[in-house]
Amino acid sequence: MTVEGVLFDFSGTLFRVESTESWLRAALTDTGLTLPEPELVRAAEALDRAGALPGGAFPAQPPTGRPGELWAVRDRSAEQHRAAYTALSRRVALPAPALHDALYDRHMKPSAWCPYPDAAEVLAALRERGVAVGVVSNIGWDLRPVFRAHGLDPYVGVYMLSYEHGIQKPDPRLFARACEALGVDARKTLMVGDDRRADGGAAALGCGVHFVDHLPAAERPDGLRPVLDLVD
Repeated sequence: MTVEGVLFDFSGTLFRVESTESWLRAALTDTGLTLPEPELVRAAEALDRAGALPGGAFPAQPPTGRPGELWAVRDRSAEQHRAAYTALSRRVALPAPALHDALYDRHMKPSAWCPYPDAAEVLAALRERGVAVGVVSNIGWDLRPVFRAHGLDPYVGVYMLSYEHGIQKPDPRLFARACEALGVDARKTLMVGDDRRADGGAAALGCGVHFVDHLPAAERPDGLRPVLDLVD
């Protein structure tokens, strides 16, 4: 297959969110609150089990009832995304109710995200080869500032974000819109992501699909480089 376009997922593919403990520490600082160290560590572990950090671990126990309904459609709008994740964080006792929204706000800051070590190298190489690049993400907020802050925005031609279209991966329509916006044939496009179900939806259009491991950035120094071999 001649590859004319590459679509990338965001979280776990090009970027990794900070640890749950770092996330909680930053939100406490932002709100002027404090927790004794042992309590902070316990709260971070509980938030991690709850799946409250967007881009972090999924809930150890999938939510049911109204929270479960929100979870299923969380990426279709900004409101549903915030409601779903703050509902998960509220499973954990924290020193002030306002901290739940502060946690959500924190995860949208560029400083909460770190690009994988080879992300800039791979994106730059694709640009040099004349390959169109898009980002297709299930998300409830605008990630463009993250790309700009980390210097990766110049390499991206199109951002196709679920909440802006009311469509979540694996729905093929989101991938189709990205290919159309880039001006590339889906059959000559590669989708790169870490979620076999969500990102695998691109295969329904005839896209090639390549998966990477959703690991901490330091543990995946060159997980994106095989993409260049697939393009070549």
